[in-house]
Amino acid sequence: MIQLTDIHKTYKVGKNSVQALKGVSLSVKRGEIFGVIGFSGAGKSTLLRTVNLLEKPTSGKVIVNGVDLLQLSERELRSSRKKIGMIFQHFNLLHSCNVYDNVAEILRMNKVSKQDIKRKVDGLLTLVGLQDKAGEYPSQLSGGQKQRVGIARALAMDPELLLCDEATSALDPHTTESILELLLDINEKLGLTIMLITHEMDVIKKICDRVAVMEQGEIIEQGSVLDMFSKPQATTTKNFIRTIFDDAIPNTMLDRFVVGSPDSKVVRISFRGDAALNPVLHSLANRFSVVTNVLSGSMITVKGVPLGMMLLHISGEEETIMQAIGYLEQAVHHVEVKQDHGGVKS
Repeated sequence: MIQLTDIHKTYKVGKNSVQALKGVSLSVKRGEIFGVIGFSGAGKSTLLRTVNLLEKPTSGKVIVNGVDLLQLSERELRSSRKKIGMIFQHFNLLHSCNVYDNVAEILRMNKVSKQDIKRKVDGLLTLVGLQDKAGEYPSQLSGGQKQRVGIARALAMDPELLLCDEATSALDPHTTESILELLLDINEKLGLTIMLITHEMDVIKKICDRVAVMEQGEIIEQGSVLDMFSKPQATTTKNFIRTIFDDAIPNTMLDRFVVGSPDSKVVRISFRGDAALNPVLHSLANRFSVVTNVLSGSMITVKGVPLGMMLLHISGEEETIMQAIGYLEQAVHHVEVKQDHGGVKS
């Protein structure tokens, strides 16, 4: 659906040049929800806006639905953009227009008949749960309701792709949850491909199939959301994961468990799917002469799939400990052996 290849974007700031994107490549499959996460200044907004050429890359290829957008004339590009909807962090509504007209305006601009406009707008307002708000103005709406209007407007031209630019960052947690549920519903009912950017790992966990992590204009890691949570590689990814599951061990505790007990290991294990419900620790205790102490544990749901994460302190004979870790590597999704002061050996 989307294929970005070697995307570079350089801005001129006075006599200086700023590289916002540095050779970014990614693909988004039809019908999936793809997330891009990064801290402020990572380049994620610039990347998203290259997909519909609101930001024209300095170099690279932008292919959407098999069409190289950079090769299109202005007229052809305007036509292609009709199939790419976009919702924004701060809603971008017309404050002088009511809810109905905010959604209808783009249809009027495209010469759609009044009868078809009414049918379309009524259906979209029902889809986003605002059928009783058609006559109200943006100043009368809550933040969540404004974003629902923005979503309805983005869907007015029956797009195949929906771009979401920090769509929930201006909302409170409860409203964010409702908007994410709506995006999931739209994805499932309409088969719509969604690409979103965010700085909130909870958004990624809730609705995304795959995710790319950005830092300083580059993608430093990408893959399925389950893999990112269960076996993150980059430091930035691990920092984001810790906003959901914090497995950092205080140095004083590490000194006690690792330095003070050389015949022991601190191990982080990840359970995935149905395996999250298996009695692995019970089996470990029965099979090996080791003492296991649970330091921390958490169970979360990643787009409906249970994922358990646990920190264990395992002590005993060194050879037996390594046999126990080998068993864990076969029994669970991923195992990391913590070394002194937070280092990790995969």
